[in-house]
Amino acid sequence: MATQTPIILMKKICKTFPLEIGGEQQVLFDISFKIMPGEFVAIMGPSGSGKSTCMNIVGALDSATSGVYELYGKDITTLLPDELAKIRNEYIGFVFQNFNLLPKRNILDNVMLPLMYRGLPMEERVRRACDMLKLVGLEKFETYLPTQLSGGMKQRVAIARALAGNPKLILADEPTGALDSKMGNEILKFFKKLNHDLGITIVMITHEFEIAKYADRVIHIYDGHITYDGKIPKNESVLTASEKKAHVK
Repeated sequence: MATQTPIILMKKICKTFPLEIGGEQQVLFDISFKIMPGEFVAIMGPSGSGKSTCMNIVGALDSATSGVYELYGKDITTLLPDELAKIRNEYIGFVFQNFNLLPKRNILDNVMLPLMYRGLPMEERVRRACDMLKLVGLEKFETYLPTQLSGGMKQRVAIARALAGNPKLILADEPTGALDSKMGNEILKFFKKLNHDLGITIVMITHEFEIAKYADRVIHIYDGHITYDGKIPKNESVLTASEKKAHVK
């Protein structure tokens, strides 16, 4: 039986930022992990831990200073900005905390937007966008503006937009951060359904353990180091203990 290729494979990824006062600051240290097709993984850590920087590299929004990052078996570590933009558009669906919807365009137009950059004909764009809005239960709201929707509905539009390009990978950055707990739980259950029913790989950034528990696996980052990578533990104290044991350079 052929071995599956990881969707994400990171090998000794380091990230350093220059400082205005001179010198530099390293925020990621030898980050290594792989994510297989169909996994639902939470990347978790406190503010300033490096989890968002890691997410930006995973999403081809930023490049590592050193190390290797393979996406779908292709090394994208040294790709140019235009090449990374193509990777993002063709392979990854993004869901952001603040929805990132165009306020003056109706939700059908918002969902069609990434398809326009692929050069698809209008008829195909409309068909795909309508199918995705139906999938998230918003087929009756195609002509509504984002300002006419609740926070939970806006996030479902963002999910429909992420799915429109038929990605195998969805990156969700604090997807419930702008929602109340009830709406947040609904969105997380929907992610779980997408993962279970459609086999979509989901990587979710969060700093909350209760949100991470919706995933099947957690990668915990503390001070730029991975301190835990495994199944969701029964309680957060396991992750807190991993922080205390972390080797910080």
